[in-house]
Amino acid sequence: MVARRMVGAMVIACGLAGCGSAVDDREPETLGTQVAELSAPNGRNLNGRNLNGRNLNGSELGQMLVGVRFMGAARADLGALTRTWLDGSVLRGESHDGTVMSGMDFLGTHFVGELGSGDTVALRVDDIQPGTGASEDVWVYRVSYYSLAENTWKPACQAEDGSALGAIPVEGRWDYRQGVAGGGAKIEDTQAFTFACEGAAIAKCVRFGYRPWASTVMGRSLAPLHQACTRMVRADFCGDGTSYTVDGSWVNLYDASGVQQDSEGWSVEAEWDASGARCRTPTTRARERQVTCSTGTILPTCGLPTNFLLGTLLMSEIPAAATQGPVLLATPEPSAW
Repeated sequence: MVARRMVGAMVIACGLAGCGSAVDDREPETLGTQVAELSAPNGRNLNGRNLNGRNLNGSELGQMLVGVRFMGAARADLGALTRTWLDGSVLRGESHDGTVMSGMDFLGTHFVGELGSGDTVALRVDDIQPGTGASEDVWVYRVSYYSLAENTWKPACQAEDGSALGAIPVEGRWDYRQGVAGGGAKIEDTQAFTFACEGAAIAKCVRFGYRPWASTVMGRSLAPLHQACTRMVRADFCGDGTSYTVDGSWVNLYDASGVQQDSEGWSVEAEWDASGARCRTPTTRARERQVTCSTGTILPTCGLPTNFLLGTLLMSEIPAAATQGPVLLATPEPSAW
C-alpha cells in the first residue's frame, strides 16, 4: 500500500449560505479503488504517521476541524434540511417539503465545519461510495472544503500528492489534545458526527471490523472496542492522547469478541481498553522512548488470555525488534493529529 499523509476532518452540519457550486466530479473512479485498497482483512497492520499510526484523524486548513452538528445540512434544490442523522455510516435526512434523503441523495450536500479556533468553513460532499459485501454498512464520502484564500474547493482528506481521499461518517466527536486527561477520548454526542479520513486511526479501526454502530454476535456494542482500537493503533499507552508509535512498526491486534483473530506468532505488546493500555510488556513500539505514566504499567501477566475476562478489550503484538526496521521518528510531531 502506498504511504499517504491522511488529512482528517470533523464537521458540523450546516446551511447552504456561503457554500459553492455543483459537485466536483474529478477522478470519479478513484474512490472505489481506494476503498478496496484500504480494507483490512485481518489485524496485522503497518503502523506509522503516513499510514495511520500517529493520526487520530489528521488535520488540514492549518488547524483541526473539531465539531460536528447535524442541524443545518442543506442541498441546493431542497434548501436546509429539517433533520439529519446517521444510520451506521449512511447519512439520512428530511427536507422542509417532506422529501426523505438517504445515502446517494447526499451527493452535493453542503455542511459547515467548525474549527478549533471557533471559525467555520464550508464543506461539500463530492462523491459517495456505497458499502458492499461484508462491508455494506460502511459508506465512504469524499468531502471538500472551500478555501477563501485560494477561492477554490480542496479535498478535506488528502493523500500525500494532494489528491482526495474518502471519509467514513462516524457519530460523535474526539478530543484531539495530547498529554492531558481526556486526550484521545471519544465524546459521545448524538448531535454530532465525524468525517473519519481513510487511513487515520478512526477510519482504520472501522476497517478492522470495529464498527462503533454495530454489535457483536453476543449483542454487545462494538463502540468500546472501536475506541480501544484507536488507542492501540496510535500506541496511546497513557490514555492521554500521546502517540508513542514509531513509523514503520508492525503491529497485530486481536480480541475475544470474534472480530479479529490472533494471526501472528508475535510477542504480546499490551492490553487495551477504551481508556488506553491496561498493561504493557517491556518491548513496545515506543522503542527507545520512555513511556512515563501511571497507567499501562509493565506487568509479567500482561497478555494472558484470561485477562479478556477482566476488562481487556484488545491485545496487541509486535514482531521481534530486529524485524521492526529502523527507527524513523523518535518523537511525535505536534501536528500529528
